[in-house]
Amino acid sequence: MDWLRHTYGLPASVIPPMWHRHPELLWELSALHLSWLAAYDPEQNAAAPLGWHRDFADTRTRLREWVATSGTRLERDRPTRQTSWPGEKPAPTVEETPVTNRDEDFVRFVIDEVNKRQKAEDAFYAGADPETGEPR
Repeated sequence: MDWLRHTYGLPASVIPPMWHRHPELLWELSALHLSWLAAYDPEQNAAAPLGWHRDFADTRTRLREWVATSGTRLERDRPTRQTSWPGEKPAPTVEETPVTNRDEDFVRFVIDEVNKRQKAEDAFYAGADPETGEPR
């Protein structure tokens, strides 16, 4: 995201330091990235990057909404608040934490995600038939 925010001078109200801790921002930025890859593919029509920039304008509006909803800011972060519906358990309270070292947190987040996904993959294969690879 550093490339995107530096290239376009995006403020923390569009891409905050802790974007990686908010699934709503991850999904939006992931979609934007996939769109960029398609638009700048050498096989793509020469006007495709213009379409990407139109989509990027829409995306910036949605990102501002997601950032406002999530409550993440330049110097502090908290998990996105959840609303409990009638009959559900109350949503956990959320606490703000200061953003002290964004890069360190990002590296820790990525390592944790890789480990979590590796465990899920290991569990899947542990339950697979060794001859066919099909789930048992």
